[in-house]
Amino acid sequence: MAQRFSKGISRRGGQTEPTLPLINIVFLMLIFFLVSAQLARPIDPDLQLAETDHPELTPPPDAVVLDQAGKVTFRGIEQPYEAIFTALQAEAGDTDVTVRILPDRRSDALALTALTAELRGLGASRVSIVTQRGLE
Repeated sequence: MAQRFSKGISRRGGQTEPTLPLINIVFLMLIFFLVSAQLARPIDPDLQLAETDHPELTPPPDAVVLDQAGKVTFRGIEQPYEAIFTALQAEAGDTDVTVRILPDRRSDALALTALTAELRGLGASRVSIVTQRGLE
């Protein structure tokens, strides 16, 4: 008993799913993610972030950078703490200002705590330290 199958019909009698539209959607998503990944502002290649095991950390676009020498930069420019806080407060639009710090792993812990205390003293409601993912 030979069964005959016509083109486009599965063995169970229903139509087969077209795969070409699915492949097109997958390629479009791939292109979208490749393009969107290139839009992020690059981090200084000499900066070595501290490591942690927190899996959901992503580097924020506007963070305060503390380098190995203790120099504090914001958006690539060395600025006083007051100017950094004023810029972040203007962007937040209210009194709830969150400051993100990207410290170099070779930076001094005392410089990091002093920077954190200074920003909290200026009125930052939350100070986060951004680190590199430990599970790569």
